[in-house]
Amino acid sequence: MKKIYGITGLLFFIIITTAIISDNFLTVYNVENLLRRTALFTIIGLGAALVIVVGGIDLSIGSVICLSGCLLPWLLNTAEYSLGVSFLIVLVLSLSIGIFHGLLITKLNVQPFIVTLCGLLLYRGIARGITGDQTQGFGNQFTEFREIATGRIPVPGLEFCALPAPLVPMLVIAGVLSIVFRLTAIGQHLFAIGFNEQAARYAGIRTDRLQIGAYAFSALLAGIAGILFVSDVNSAQPADFGNFYELYAIAAAVLGGCSLRGGEGSVLGVIVGTAVIQVLRNSITLLDIPTQLEFAIIGAVILIGASVDQLFRLPRVQAYMRYVQEAANIRVRKLP
Repeated sequence: MKKIYGITGLLFFIIITTAIISDNFLTVYNVENLLRRTALFTIIGLGAALVIVVGGIDLSIGSVICLSGCLLPWLLNTAEYSLGVSFLIVLVLSLSIGIFHGLLITKLNVQPFIVTLCGLLLYRGIARGITGDQTQGFGNQFTEFREIATGRIPVPGLEFCALPAPLVPMLVIAGVLSIVFRLTAIGQHLFAIGFNEQAARYAGIRTDRLQIGAYAFSALLAGIAGILFVSDVNSAQPADFGNFYELYAIAAAVLGGCSLRGGEGSVLGVIVGTAVIQVLRNSITLLDIPTQLEFAIIGAVILIGASVDQLFRLPRVQAYMRYVQEAANIRVRKLP
């Protein structure tokens, strides 16, 4: 919880500083755009957070976004499938990718870094091959469908502003995941796996199933996000669509309190962490900071977040490991 207070304070500091320096920051258009981008990136941040909670990592998020974002308009315009069938194909494919990752990691014991790094290369290559490396979009069609990303929800009493439509799926996903984390045994088991997978297995937790589920959920959210992103911009170039989005997702999760060693994280923290990243990106543009520094700044933020996490976590990990070792010794002594 202390981490959330700290990152929230950082968010308000950036907002206040940028608002003082730039008159364009608190305009209705800019605020709506910030909310829209924060909602979209929070969706993939929650997927990355779930994988990190169980002690894994997912580097393929950006490429899954590319594949789903390019495949949907290709299925509609080139393959001429119906909207419902195309939508279902993209979601099933995204879910299958996550299950595939989980099976490789749990059944073949391939390192998550290797599995998802290969996925990063593989799925973008598939997207480029299917589309012939041609830019995909909806053109002037499917305008009603695109409202899921471009729509605005009026606020009663505030006719001059509205809430971006992507806030709705983001809040639904965040609410469901928050309930799972806080109120279900599955949520507790996920954190237990991330904190100590071996101890969780000894406790009777089905670690493999939950890890597969975490990767499946992450890939599914990436697929949903890909649909929302391409609906928002109406254009997807397979060579760069979704590039480095896994960086933003992981950064948001780490800033929000997720430990890269697993076992820690919160939904609210991911939302705040995502907001910090998006406000930083917006501030870089408004304050005329060279955009070439964007990735350097975000990389530094991840490094600082991981370092602070290690400083807070180390004493507790050492105490917990001593407890686990003592419990294991007692268990061994009791065996016949």
